[in-house]
This record gives sequence, structure tokens and C-alpha cells, in this order.
Amino acid sequence: MLRTLLCIIFVVLFLIIMLPVSLVTWIIGKKNPELQDRINMLTVRWAFRVILFLAGTKLTVIGEEKIPKDRAVLFVGNHRGFFDIVATYSRVVRPMGFVAKIELKKVPLLNIQMSNIHCAFLDRKDLKQGLQTILSCIQKVKDGISICIFPEGTRNTGEEGTLLPFHEGSLKIADKAKCPIVPFAITNSQAVFEAHLPAIKSAHVILEYCDPIDTPSLSKEEKKGLRARLESTILEKLQEHKEIL
Repeated sequence: MLRTLLCIIFVVLFLIIMLPVSLVTWIIGKKNPELQDRINMLTVRWAFRVILFLAGTKLTVIGEEKIPKDRAVLFVGNHRGFFDIVATYSRVVRPMGFVAKIELKKVPLLNIQMSNIHCAFLDRKDLKQGLQTILSCIQKVKDGISICIFPEGTRNTGEEGTLLPFHEGSLKIADKAKCPIVPFAITNSQAVFEAHLPAIKSAHVILEYCDPIDTPSLSKEEKKGLRARLESTILEKLQEHKEIL
């Protein structure tokens, strides 16, 4: 339970300390929004790297060189647990937000930091609000902020190496924003936390980025098959990861 205690203490202290820091970055953002975004990104990235260290997580990253560095993208991956977010954000090199469930918007302090890094909150029960969230993500990408989505819609608690069916709605972000999609596969992240709640334990997590898909160049027929293509690509990597662990 020592890892759990250390992680909790760190997260609480970080969120409290970041209150005045957020005020400073907000003031900076009035004149230099890009600098504000970079400070927020670097701060949260550092925090997630500390959490990975305290949790004893061995993170193997594959294919990171495939990620476009000069433009915003839509990251699309599978969802196994909370540490999916920690692992992926610990590797960012430019501002990126997540599409997160609306309930997280009600968590004090955490909601401030999530907003600082351009997270968008999705209410799956409210279609109108869901559309507004997608539209806001499209604008964020156009403004140079990458977005990360988990189109399974919920955490997959099934057998390792499997996928839940993807929801197509969020994939429209790439089409409307005319940005590349970077598929990624993450394996064994639930072994850090969800597999033995409430304890955090050391585990080997694999994060692999796949070849980007140039969405604007896809034909109408290729766009129709995009969901199946993404599912197939990610599922193939998940199966390969089972041989590595």
C-alpha cells in the first residue's frame, strides 16, 4: 500500500500547489496563450511522470517517432484503465487534451487542471451536449491542440488483447478538423490499479503508436471503413503485446 499512499499524497499536494500556479498561467495566457498552454502541458506531463515513477510502472513505448510533431492530431486508442491517461500524457511534446466523462468535471481541483490542458467533458446521455463537445474538440484541433479519445466509450474490463466496438461519432473530429489520426494501443495498464483496487502496484505497461492516417486524403468509401480500420489496427497491436509481456 506504500505506492498507493505516495501517489495519493503527491496528487493531492500537486493539485493544491497548482491553484496559484493556474492563476499565474491564466494571467500569462491573456497576452501569450501559447506560452500558457506550454507551461500547463509541461507541468502536468512532469506530474504524470512522477506518478508513473511512484507507482513503479515500467512503461515501454513503441513507435513514438511516427507522431507528427508539426501539427495537431487526433489520438485514438483503446481504454483499459486510469493509467492509460497517465501513460499517454507522460509522452506528449505539444499541448493535448482528452475527451473525458462529464462526471470528472465535478471533481474539485482536478477539473481545473483538466480544463487547463484542454480536456473536453462528454455527457453520453445528452446528445445535444455531446455534439457541442465534438464541435469544441474540432475547434481545439484547428487551433493546434491535439485531442486524445477512447472511442470504446468506457473502460474495457474484458480479456487482455480485446476491444469493445468503437463509437464513430468522436472520429468525426479528424474529418472536420482535417487532421491526421494516430492510432495507439495500450496493454496492461489496468494491472497498475483497476486489477486490485484500491491498491496501486508495479506493472509493465506497453504503449504503441501506429502509423498515422491522413484523414483528409481518404476517399468517401475509405472514410466509411475508418472505424473498422482503426479497430483492426489497434487489435493487431494488442495481440502482439501479449507476446511481449
